[in-house]
Amino acid sequence: QIPVVRTSKKWTSEAVGELQGCLDCTDWDVFKSTTNSLDEYTDTVSSDIYFCADSIIPSCTRLSYNNDKPWFTAKLRRLSATPPPTPHPSHLSPQEEDVNSLFKRLNTCKATGPDSVSPSLLKHCANQLSPVFTDIFNTSLEICHVLACFKTSAFVPVPKKTKITGLNDYIPVALTSVVMKSFERLVLSYLKDITDPLLDPLQFAYRANRSVDDAVNMALHFILQHLDSPGSYARIPFVDFSSAFNMIVPSLLRDKLFQLNVPDTMCSWITDFLTDRRRFVRLGTHVSDLQHISTGSPQGCILSPLLFSLYTNGCTSGHQSVKLLKFADDTTVIGLISARDESAYWGEMDRLVSGCSMNNLELKTVEMIVDFRKDPAPLPRTTITKELKWEQNISSLAKKAQQRMYFLRELKKFLLPVKMLVNFYTAIVESILTSYITVWFAAATARDKAKLQRVIHSAEK
Repeated sequence: QIPVVRTSKKWTSEAVGELQGCLDCTDWDVFKSTTNSLDEYTDTVSSDIYFCADSIIPSCTRLSYNNDKPWFTAKLRRLSATPPPTPHPSHLSPQEEDVNSLFKRLNTCKATGPDSVSPSLLKHCANQLSPVFTDIFNTSLEICHVLACFKTSAFVPVPKKTKITGLNDYIPVALTSVVMKSFERLVLSYLKDITDPLLDPLQFAYRANRSVDDAVNMALHFILQHLDSPGSYARIPFVDFSSAFNMIVPSLLRDKLFQLNVPDTMCSWITDFLTDRRRFVRLGTHVSDLQHISTGSPQGCILSPLLFSLYTNGCTSGHQSVKLLKFADDTTVIGLISARDESAYWGEMDRLVSGCSMNNLELKTVEMIVDFRKDPAPLPRTTITKELKWEQNISSLAKKAQQRMYFLRELKKFLLPVKMLVNFYTAIVESILTSYITVWFAAATARDKAKLQRVIHSAEK
């Protein structure tokens, strides 16, 4: 495929030192004293920062190929050893050291947002920029207003295939302000501290020490425990929402947050965060007109997944024989039926549909799978027989892993370093073999384990 020429900044130590000196000499109070508008104050600060960086940091060009992969960059594999700062639940007041720490942990390989303030700039000049942005963050929280430049999203269409035949061949990638993402991380930690004890215990997404494996394990536990009783069976429909994040109504979310003991000032700030957002499409040098939107939780924002979880927190089962498991917007209803009495199950299904309608959530019915077999797979992304055995699932995993081993062999021919080959194996092959391993490994037979072991031995050669 034809490579693309891209321009990027070259963050040398000399240029960074010069930029830091320039920002050290900047009197941020001058910007604040010339206006009473927080939006104008922030826009002026962001523009001055961008001007300094653009003038001082040299640019360089490089060829970019479509098969560039993130695991070739060591920085993308670096994990932070320090957890995000934990603010006091009663009041969020970001401190300069908190903002400084977030800026220094930014991934410099991430894209720049619409405000042109890059993660490299924030990371290299965290000491110089954290004071002014701490002031902006605290003022924003105090007046319950999110700046217009922080609520702007640029949508960049990324091709899914080489030959484009229509709009469906593009993936819309949303770019938002990197500064705002750091701000959102502070708010995210604050919201989790308040709401986590009140969240539905069967919501497994975006929570500490919870994963999709736990959701599958819990579902199997409910099913197997129930099937121990004679004359029992289970019904398991999978519920999917249409454009789930886009259907959140800010006024309804505010009421739900208030019920979860979120302070009124934070409820107002989040409502403003979701209201009058601006977005545009950027394709090369072409930019569309701004579109204003006040519904939904924006794509590409740090807060969006948690806000949806809080929005649907009241979507629970009211009957002991019906379990409702959630992983973000993926919902599984498990009806544990005895003596052919399905009244409770159908009652909870009607209640779920009614609740979705009241909360502006639309069930996806355009794409449905109607299966009249007696042994369909009851869990997504797994293969399980009607006897609840895992032979087919393990065979499928081994087959996928063997297919990906081809790429590992091809990379080995290019005499790549062993460390890079190990990283590739871990990310591409081992991730397949260990998929849901906590669910099926204990029930795997010696023959099943031998299939997986053959893949591992093949990779060791």
